[in-house]
Amino acid sequence: GPTLLPVLTMRRVTKLYRRGSWPEDRVVCTVTLPFDKRHRRRIRLTDDEGKPFLLDLLKATLLTDGDGLALENSGFIQVHAAEEPVADIRCGDAAHAARVAWHIGNRHAPVQVLKDGRLRIGDDHVLVHMVEGLGAEVYRHPAPFSPEPGAYAGLPHDH
Repeated sequence: GPTLLPVLTMRRVTKLYRRGSWPEDRVVCTVTLPFDKRHRRRIRLTDDEGKPFLLDLLKATLLTDGDGLALENSGFIQVHAAEEPVADIRCGDAAHAARVAWHIGNRHAPVQVLKDGRLRIGDDHVLVHMVEGLGAEVYRHPAPFSPEPGAYAGLPHDH
């Protein structure tokens, strides 16, 4: 039958450290992933040099830009958010931004709040049309997308 040797010799990550909480001078490589590929528990991934590794976390976790994945033997793989099609939304004032964000959230779409108060969503023509209809300016371009994790992220829940 098939041998398990390749799995046994594959690099393995079992711990995640958030940005700023790990020694970045111990980076051995990087992995660049779009938003929809950064919520993971156990999966074979390929680093940016094309070498495989096994992500093997205890629970599904959102990997964010700058996080460090600790390799079992030593060193870290640094996570990068890939550039992907996004739409940046500029609103007239804070009340306008709150109203637009409410409408985006009401559609269960992920949203990122940028430092300057703009909102960022994945480039979806239906959502772009909606926020333009609400009077917001939209700039579509490629950029990293790191939406808010959500009010209940990481809390125990049962469905």
